[in-house]
Amino acid sequence: MLGYGLGLRSVHYDYVLTHWPTEVDWFELITENYLAPGGRPRAVIRKIREHYPVVLHGLSFNIGTDEEPDWDYLRQLRQLSDEIQPEWVSDHLCWTGLDGYTSHDLLPISYNTQSLEHCASKIAQIQDFLGRNIVLENPSVYIGFRSSTMGEAQFINELVKRTGCEVLLDINNVYVSAFNLGLDPYTIVDTLNPAAIRQFHLAGHTHNGNHIIDTHDHPVSDEVWKLYAHACKRFGPVTTLLERDDHIPEFPELVRELQLARKLQEQTLAQLREPIHA
Repeated sequence: MLGYGLGLRSVHYDYVLTHWPTEVDWFELITENYLAPGGRPRAVIRKIREHYPVVLHGLSFNIGTDEEPDWDYLRQLRQLSDEIQPEWVSDHLCWTGLDGYTSHDLLPISYNTQSLEHCASKIAQIQDFLGRNIVLENPSVYIGFRSSTMGEAQFINELVKRTGCEVLLDINNVYVSAFNLGLDPYTIVDTLNPAAIRQFHLAGHTHNGNHIIDTHDHPVSDEVWKLYAHACKRFGPVTTLLERDDHIPEFPELVRELQLARKLQEQTLAQLREPIHA
């Protein structure tokens, strides 16, 4: 349990390096921004790593295809991991490219036995190469597949069982996907294996009436806060991160929103510890 963290973005480098904010317990780094051995991002993260735990969060594992892993990317990732010693390395349960082409998006997969075998095989290869178990995030989805034979939560549980990987449960993504597919987000949370949950993500979205887009450019919605409280009740104390990728506010404003997550999880867990009186 690392506490409560923020996704580190370049617009906040100077603020962090100047103030070393104590309200933030740790930082999550977008892996691809730090792979180059030189340059300011790598220099900044070396300094930040002296003061805070960090986690690497990538977009390039391309788990959802049966192609070979990108070994060049993994070699760079392993070198970066050796240097900064992240608490864990995470990515997304999706596919991002094919035949050497990158989509620059997190694309959904069909939840069936064939996909399960492909994903489990690729996860095993990546974990063997990196020498560590990885953590996978549930993506936001906008369509379902006729070929799916199981729900997302059941699929994730089976992946965990087969590979030993862990789960980065994005609470916003659960809500977005459930709304778009007409599902119950609370049932999805309740189906997941509690022992597999390593981290939470919180973020904002754009509601378009009949569908929601995961934009990361708004504060966390009331519905997602409620789902987060429910997840805290089910899973207990879990490392939590607040993400913002567009319309990024000043650092103190993000800290204030992060403190809402801290307060909500701590209050929820305190209520669970209260004795029941006859």
